[in-house]
Amino acid sequence: MSNGARAVRGLLVATGAVALAFTTACSGSSSSSSSSSTGDKVTLEFAQWWEPELPDGALQGIIDDFEEANPNITVNLLSGPYASTKEQVVAGAASGTMSDVVGLDGAWVSDFTEQNAITDLSTLMEEYGYDDSQLVSQVAIDGQTRMIPVVNFVYPLFTNDDLLAEAGVSAVPSTRSEFLDAAEKITALGDSTSGWILPLSLDAPNGVQNDVMSWVWASGGSMLDDGQPDLTNEAVTSGTEYIKQLWDAGVIAQGSFTMKEQDKVEEFTNGRVGMMIDSLAHINLIKEENPDLNFSISAIPAEDGYTGERGIPYASWGIGIAENSEHKAEAWKLVEYLMSADVNSELSTLANAFPGNTASTPDFSDSDPMFEEAFAIYQEGYPANEFVGLPVSEQLMRDYGEQLQLALNGDETVQEALENAQAKWVAEF
Repeated sequence: MSNGARAVRGLLVATGAVALAFTTACSGSSSSSSSSSTGDKVTLEFAQWWEPELPDGALQGIIDDFEEANPNITVNLLSGPYASTKEQVVAGAASGTMSDVVGLDGAWVSDFTEQNAITDLSTLMEEYGYDDSQLVSQVAIDGQTRMIPVVNFVYPLFTNDDLLAEAGVSAVPSTRSEFLDAAEKITALGDSTSGWILPLSLDAPNGVQNDVMSWVWASGGSMLDDGQPDLTNEAVTSGTEYIKQLWDAGVIAQGSFTMKEQDKVEEFTNGRVGMMIDSLAHINLIKEENPDLNFSISAIPAEDGYTGERGIPYASWGIGIAENSEHKAEAWKLVEYLMSADVNSELSTLANAFPGNTASTPDFSDSDPMFEEAFAIYQEGYPANEFVGLPVSEQLMRDYGEQLQLALNGDETVQEALENAQAKWVAEF
């Protein structure tokens, strides 16, 4: 394993990020089926972006089962795309009006903890006698768990196989040079078709994590050195220069600077883009929106000549409880229910994801074959997301994204962009 790979893996351990692995543990606490401890009717709000990415009615069905087991608790799902959910949750954190239960991205946890917007789950687990050894992972700040990953997704390369074939590309690219060649050939097809798509909106800067830094991790690199910013190292420089090369070649879809993740998925789904890096969570959505789209997934291409393990970008559907919630006991019941072995197995199966409960096992028999393919990709590499748990991680993405836009626009060199981003990161840390 390269030094960069060790650095990434070390950070994952240090931040409590997900070691995506299935186990066959034979026991695990299940959610209590009793009603509210006070006997009063309680209504919880649950804000998340999960429902639109699951099969129709799937999440509501799980909530219906929870309400049947807990007749004094009603759950109102507040659902929307990732970007709009983030805006809603961020606004709620600032105003003290956050929904009782919230879907969380690991990149938000440090900021929300700093604002005292999400509650200490460690205390709730201890208060209600919850055995947290059944959890695959927890995201903690200063020793206090603030987020529990419910299910976990890898971010492989999605390819439109019909466009590849039409462009004369016989195999899915596995190296950077092969990727550039394929992207150029797809773009040459015309009809506003682009080889690759790159969302770099500064409003929702997670494209830096998922679509840019993933090229660094795929070749065993790291953006950190002993937990501190290291954006000018050879691995990050090489990855950033490669993005610039793709940009200069004209193979990236137009509109990157204002594009968000949902825009990327829409363009790919509509057949206007040949390749994208994306979450497994969108497989169902893509197939529902365009059943005729012939696409596949594979590992993100690595540097030419690289033979080590590839870092596999991942993200979680995390869950937390608002500090402003007046119903923390009932909110915890919902969290516990979603993390129970059977429910977590069902949810991970529906989402084409890896479970957050060690005793949960997704059902491969009826799931999309791509789920098994993704697990094989994971087994050949290691999970990599260095932004999880970092202080002001979204601002770090934004800092890098601002400088990357300047470099792509020709307003500064890649080296200048990285030096400027490094200075900003050091100040943020």
